[in-house]
Amino acid sequence: MGGGGSALRVCADHRGGINWLSLSPDGQRLLTGSEDGTARLWSTADGTCCALLQGHESYVTFCQLEDEAAFTCSADCTIRKWDVLTGQCLQVFRGHTSIVNRILVADNQLFSSSYDRTARAWSVDRGQVAREFRGHRNCVLTLAYAGAPCVEEAVAGGLLVTGSTDATAKVWQVASGCCHQTLRGHTGAVLCLVLDAPGRTAFTGSTDATVRAWDILSGQQLRVFREHQGSVICLELVNRHVYSGSADRTVKCWLADTGERVRTFTAHRHSVSALKYHAGTLFTGSGDARARAFDAQSGALRRVFRGHAFVINCIQEKTLILGKIEGRRRRGRERMRRSDGITDSMDMTPPVATRSLPRVLALGSLPHQGHAPSWVGGTVPARPLGARARPLTLGSKAGMRRSQTTAVGLLVP
Repeated sequence: MGGGGSALRVCADHRGGINWLSLSPDGQRLLTGSEDGTARLWSTADGTCCALLQGHESYVTFCQLEDEAAFTCSADCTIRKWDVLTGQCLQVFRGHTSIVNRILVADNQLFSSSYDRTARAWSVDRGQVAREFRGHRNCVLTLAYAGAPCVEEAVAGGLLVTGSTDATAKVWQVASGCCHQTLRGHTGAVLCLVLDAPGRTAFTGSTDATVRAWDILSGQQLRVFREHQGSVICLELVNRHVYSGSADRTVKCWLADTGERVRTFTAHRHSVSALKYHAGTLFTGSGDARARAFDAQSGALRRVFRGHAFVINCIQEKTLILGKIEGRRRRGRERMRRSDGITDSMDMTPPVATRSLPRVLALGSLPHQGHAPSWVGGTVPARPLGARARPLTLGSKAGMRRSQTTAVGLLVP
C-alpha cells in the first residue's frame, strides 16, 4: 500500500481551526486563516510565526498570499488586505451582506463570492467595489477568472465564472458586470469548477454526481461525465485530462476533449475532497484523514500520509500543505444549512486551501470525528515518485483534546 511521510515542523499558535492555507509565490511564507478570527504568517523554513493579522470580527474563511500583500475574507462580511512585513491592515473591503466565501486576486483586481448570492470585483488599491455580479438565486460558492488575453477577441476585460448552490454556473463580463451566459444543466449545487481559459471551456462538478463541460462564450453544454455515484467535490485539469474527486470515495480521470473515462483511483475510505497533480503523481486528500499519492499513469497507490484526524481538503504546490479543522462539526453544519443545496449528509464543509506553486504541494482538512492526533515524525522512503523530494506543510485544527491549531511540515518524496 505504500509508506508514509514524516513531520518536519509544527506551527501551533492559532486558538481555533485553520480554515485555509496559502503559500507565497516564492514558497518562503505560509498564510493561515483560522476560526479564531485571525490570520498568521509563518516562515516555511523554520515554522516560526512572522506576523499576527488581527482585525476580523468573526472567523476567517479564506486567504490568499501574494508577494507584497496578504488577503483574507471572513464571516464578518469583509475582506482585508495586509502588509506581509508588518502585519498591518492596509485596507478593509466592505459591501457584502453575508459570509464572504472565496476571494481571488488576478490582474490587479480582487474578486469575491458570498453567501449573499453575489460576486464582486474590487480595486485592489482603492478598496472600492468596481463591479457587482447579481443574478444567482442562492449562495455563490466558487469562482474562476479568465483574463483578457484568453478571451479578448470576444469580451474585453475578461470573464468571471461563478458556481452556486442554485445549480447553475454563470459567466460574467468583468468590464460591464453583465451576465454573459448562464450554464444550466446541473440538478444540484455546483461545488467546484476549473477553467481551460485558452480553450474557453469550463468544467463544473456538482452534488448531482456529474461533471459537465461548457463553452463559456456560447454557454453550450459540451459534455457530461456521468460515472460518479456521489457528489463531485473537487476538480483538477492537467494535460487535457480532468480529474474528479467524489463523495463516492473515488477519483476518476477523464479525457477533457471527449469525456471518456480512462482511469479510476480507489483506496479511499471516505469522500475525496482535494486533488493536486504534480510531475506524474496525483495527490488526494480524503475524509478518512489520509493523503495519498498515486501514479497518475497506472493508478497505483504509492504513498499514504497519516497523522490528521479529520478530512483533508486542500492541496497546493511548493511545500505540501495540509490544513484542517479538527474540531466539532456544528459550525460546518450551520454553514451547510445556509447554502440550501448542500446537506449535512454530504459530510463536507468549505475546502481549506488550494494554490499552485512550483514544486510545492499543499493540503488542507475539515471536521470529522475523533480526536486530534499526536504528531510523530517517521521515516520517508527514499524512492521518488517521478520527482525529487519536496518539503510538505500541513495545517490542522486541534480537536477536543487540544485548544490550539497546528500547521505541520512534512517531507514528500
